Amino acid sequence: MTDSSRNSPLYPKSHLLAASGIAALLSLTLLVFPSSQVEAKKTLLSLDVESSTSLSTDKDAQPAELVTAAAGQGTQPGAGANQQAPAAESPRETLITVSSGDTLSSVFAKAALPADTLHTLLASNKEAKQLTHIKPGQIIQITRNAQGELESMTSRLSRLESVHVTRTAKGFSVKRELIKPAIRQAYAHGTIDSSLFVATKRAGLPHKLALDLANIFGYDIDFALDIREGDEFEVVYEEKVVDDKTAGSGNILAARFTNRGKTYTAVRHTDRQGNSTYYRADGSSMRKAFIRTPVDFARISSRFTNARRHPVLNKIRAHKGVDYAARPGTPIKATGDGKIVLAGRKGGYGNTVVIQHGQRYRTLYAHMKGFAKGIRNGSHVTQGQIIGYVGTTGLSTGPHLHYEFQVNGTHVDPLSQKLPMADPIAGAERKRFLQQSQPLLARMDQERTSLLALNKR
Repeated sequence: MTDSSRNSPLYPKSHLLAASGIAALLSLTLLVFPSSQVEAKKTLLSLDVESSTSLSTDKDAQPAELVTAAAGQGTQPGAGANQQAPAAESPRETLITVSSGDTLSSVFAKAALPADTLHTLLASNKEAKQLTHIKPGQIIQITRNAQGELESMTSRLSRLESVHVTRTAKGFSVKRELIKPAIRQAYAHGTIDSSLFVATKRAGLPHKLALDLANIFGYDIDFALDIREGDEFEVVYEEKVVDDKTAGSGNILAARFTNRGKTYTAVRHTDRQGNSTYYRADGSSMRKAFIRTPVDFARISSRFTNARRHPVLNKIRAHKGVDYAARPGTPIKATGDGKIVLAGRKGGYGNTVVIQHGQRYRTLYAHMKGFAKGIRNGSHVTQGQIIGYVGTTGLSTGPHLHYEFQVNGTHVDPLSQKLPMADPIAGAERKRFLQQSQPLLARMDQERTSLLALNKR
């Protein structure tokens, strides 16, 4: 007996024969009935081959389509849901709403425009500078070309104005588009408790109309001296409307101002030549040859006197004019039509303008910060025209306007001087004026009656 036979386990012969039979039976079973996994793999391979064969017969199919179509076959339901779609092309139009702190440069960055585009735009057109004045809430529409460059830009600057930028062969063109608003009449009423400006603002009148109101009644009322608490005003004016929303104001059509118990009325009239002037309710002229005060919303800091101690020289000296204290840069108006005989430096007066009004009258405006455009020796000015700005040049301790009024070469007090009247409305226009003014005055009467009734409730 060999060593191997000694180490092998000893099984009955019958057991060995039975094991061999079972192994043979299992092998036969696997050959006849393959596993479901093997069968599934066979089926998938078969489908892939059939799909590829079928797709290859389509002569119009592109190679990429073949790959995509073949890959989509034979997958389990929902298997393609995780595949990413091709990236969409970047949109050519972008709408950007300006945020607080934004500049035009940051807006361009948000639109993914090249960094030098803004510089090119501003350098190619002088009108483009207005585009830099953006404000929060403003919407800017930007269109780019296929290369990602600025093609066009549109922005609405206000309810009444839009600006359009278009790329050209030479750079960019900039065009403004003015929107024509509808015009309707509006009414405002106010009572003064501190100043005209505060009262008009509380009544909802824009600052421009407050200035217009002061100019209209400036012939009869000195708004730096005569205003008192309890004074009242009422105004019928033009209101500009776009899309049923207020977009600005136009002209004052009619107004009343009660100062120290006396009521003044003004109505705007435009003649057949297109010239507009304000008249009293009876058609007489409100306009005088001179307005009372050359500076709006100023206070009188020094009056006309023959004996005043000069604040700089510290000497008793006649003060032959009126000083109006105001902020530096406040506009100064010519009080009447005339010719400028001096626009320059004049000793202690500093920057000075002297205007000759006909043969009898002359006015002087001193201590100016600077002169308005076009103001020079020999030029003609009209009443109310801006001639310069409040300053403190010459012998002056603070910003103010020194104003003098001369009659036939003699200095007089401009606050007490009786001013010459202008001509009344022409007879041929008087009938037209009355026809236009009566509805406006009736509107103010009706609004005032309604307000009084409301206040009594």
